[in-house]
Amino acid sequence: MPDAPALPVTFRPGSTRVILLTAGVVIFLVIFGIAMLLEQLGPGERLTFVITGALIFWALARFARVKVVADESGVTVVNIASRRHLDWAEILQVNLRPGDPWVYLNLSDGTSLPALGIQPGIARQRAIADAQALRALAEARSTARATEDRV
Repeated sequence: MPDAPALPVTFRPGSTRVILLTAGVVIFLVIFGIAMLLEQLGPGERLTFVITGALIFWALARFARVKVVADESGVTVVNIASRRHLDWAEILQVNLRPGDPWVYLNLSDGTSLPALGIQPGIARQRAIADAQALRALAEARSTARATEDRV
């Protein structure tokens, strides 16, 4: 089992984030440029183009915001449309199986929570290392809690 990293630690798909944000800026600038260059467009139509470009950028920025933050109190999972804080005791297992699009956290309430901040899409080896680090943290914290409870 790998050593658990020092807390706090943030896991996020760096390459995917850069690609999404860069694409968002480029798409916005292209749509903005088209809106300004088309002379037959009125102010309302130009504004519609700009708003459309801004909405596309906003959507891509939402995809780029995903992360998993581990600290002393637990894990905060930030996905596209949600944020959830989990105590260490709530996390029973950290899974990243072959073919999974991201890590899944098996929780003590019987549910599973996707953690999009660790995904093997572009940087597979980094995602595997991040999943192992989060697993080591979860195991170390659950062992520490069990020891504290017995004392």
